[in-house]
Order: sequence, then C-alpha cells, then structure tokens
Amino acid sequence: MKSNATLRMDVQNALKRQPLLHADQIGVTADHGVVSLFGTVDSCAKKLEAENVASAVIGVKTLVKNIQVEFRDAFKNANGQMGGKVLKILMSNPCVPHDGLTVNVEDGWVTLEGELPWNHQKEAAESAVRFLSGVRGITNNVKIVP
Repeated sequence: MKSNATLRMDVQNALKRQPLLHADQIGVTADHGVVSLFGTVDSCAKKLEAENVASAVIGVKTLVKNIQVEFRDAFKNANGQMGGKVLKILMSNPCVPHDGLTVNVEDGWVTLEGELPWNHQKEAAESAVRFLSGVRGITNNVKIVP
C-alpha cells in the first residue's frame, strides 16, 4: 500500500499531465486510500476531468469530490441565455432526438428530462451539454423507454 504522501503526489502528478487542467487550482489530500480533491475550476468539464484522472490513479480506493465550479464574470449567463445555448447544442447533435427532451437551467445547473428510446442518446445529450461555458453541473433525468 502506498504511503499517504506518495499517493497524494501520484494524484497531483496525474493532474499536472492533463492539458485541460491547471493543477494549481486543485488541492489533493490522501489518507489510507481516501483521496480528497478540492478547489475551484471554471467549467464542469474540468471538474469531471479532474475526478476521472484522480480516480484512475493506482491506490485510490475512495474519491471525495469537493471541487467547485465558478465562472469568471465574462462567462456568467442569465438562465434564459444558457437555456438557449443548451437547446441549440442539443438540436445540432444528430444523435439526440429533438422532441424527446425538456431542459431546465437554474444558476448554471442543467437538468435534462424526458424519454428517449436508447441509452446512447441519453449519454450524447449529457456529453453535448457538458462542455458549454457557463454549465456548473448536469442532472440527467432522462428515462429510457424502448
């Protein structure tokens, strides 16, 4: 079993190797295989990337996710503007049926709801929204109804 210091260093090094991330924005602690990530990033995609990278490090048994998503003033959007961006990106994605989804945006948090026939469509909808600037998080409540 790795020491706490070694595990912490391994996670920090893994984060540093990711071009999307700025490792100095993300703090890491380790305690007997329990790794905690904390700090602030400016996109949902960066938060998810940091969590995925850290969980893949050998020796990480449990990951505590305390990374916050906060935007610079230039990326803050009114909910109506964000809703329009989400609908536009979903409608431009050929893998996502337009009539099976409803979207709610509140304070940068996107909630997808509705019914779709295939799981890959549900995943495509979430993936399309994930990288939009201003998205703080996503709740995917889409049900699969064949």
